[in-house]
Amino acid sequence: MTLRPRRSVLFMPGSNERAHLKAKKLAADALIFDLEDSIAPEEKDRARKTAVDAISAGGYRGREIVLRINSANTEWYKQDLAAVVAAEPDAVLIPKASSPGDIMRTAKDLREAGVADHVRLWAMMETPLAVLNADSILRTAADPASRLSVAVMGTNDLVKEFRARLRPGRAALVPHLALCVAAARAHGVDIIDGVFNDFSDEAGLRAECEQGRDLGMDGKTLIHPNQIEACNEVFTPPDDEIAWAFKVLAAFSKPDNVGKGVLQLDGRMVERLHVDMARRTVAIAKAIGRLPEQNGEDAANSPSAICVS
Repeated sequence: MTLRPRRSVLFMPGSNERAHLKAKKLAADALIFDLEDSIAPEEKDRARKTAVDAISAGGYRGREIVLRINSANTEWYKQDLAAVVAAEPDAVLIPKASSPGDIMRTAKDLREAGVADHVRLWAMMETPLAVLNADSILRTAADPASRLSVAVMGTNDLVKEFRARLRPGRAALVPHLALCVAAARAHGVDIIDGVFNDFSDEAGLRAECEQGRDLGMDGKTLIHPNQIEACNEVFTPPDDEIAWAFKVLAAFSKPDNVGKGVLQLDGRMVERLHVDMARRTVAIAKAIGRLPEQNGEDAANSPSAICVS
């Protein structure tokens, strides 16, 4: 199993050259160059050129690069598509995806604009319709033509649209977040939690990251570099979880256990479903460079040595 870690996903205004340069040294897993919410109408053209220049210049050391474009019903959409062709980011993030048609229409527009096939599609889930249609929207990921690979929760917009109150614990949002997580898991799509607005409140950020992790989120969007470290820590598998994943994979890999559905391991009942969980844990650890030293006895339990069908 190979995957891209998406623990920390940092938003940057497309017009902010200083932020683009600084981001080359940041530990965020993914960077979103924003052409939409953070850019005033009179700044759209400059932001688009600045973002394209930065992405094209590179230097982001393997981080996932995402370009958030404006909606299809805006005057900037066609120029944004041309920017995607020129910059060739890893993915395009579209705002306010509210129906399956929004996904498929954008995918069609990307294809007709000449955007390379490897450029994926991310979708902002930030309207009541997006929550109500989460299953049908994310179901489009089954069609390779959709390019869809990630859903991003737009929590600030959801609070506004639902006329809710955003309090510690996000009680008003949890049902909506959980519904979207369920749809993402059902259709093999990664899902990223929304931003935490008070970038000076590290305790609050950590609590919200923990909540998102408990709900099943793959990571969190961020608005300030100071939020990256705490976010990465929460969404990184701890050492004991990684060690347990190795044990599960090694146990089910033994010849006597290959056909078994349930095992006893260190006094715990372990099912074959835990194999998939263990594989993902090891894949994340590998992607972020957190695997233990693979020598001696550990080498027999390394990802390259373990194969569980």
